[in-house]
Amino acid sequence: MFTLKLTQIGNSVGVVLPREALSKLKLAKGESVFLTETPKGYVLTPYDPSLDEEIQAGRAFMHDFRDTFHQLAK
Repeated sequence: MFTLKLTQIGNSVGVVLPREALSKLKLAKGESVFLTETPKGYVLTPYDPSLDEEIQAGRAFMHDFRDTFHQLAK
């Protein structure tokens, strides 16, 4: 667990992530993170949660047409 302090950044307020947190999240300066609300609180993640729906739709499509893809792979 990391304790983060709010700090003034220009006209905004932000947090500075410790180097260890950046390393564990596999993030670098300039990359985006996503803060999402869950029933257990907030989660900070490098993964775009809106992409999850698209990935699930793609998996369903591939599952529905797996025989076609198998034939095309020959």
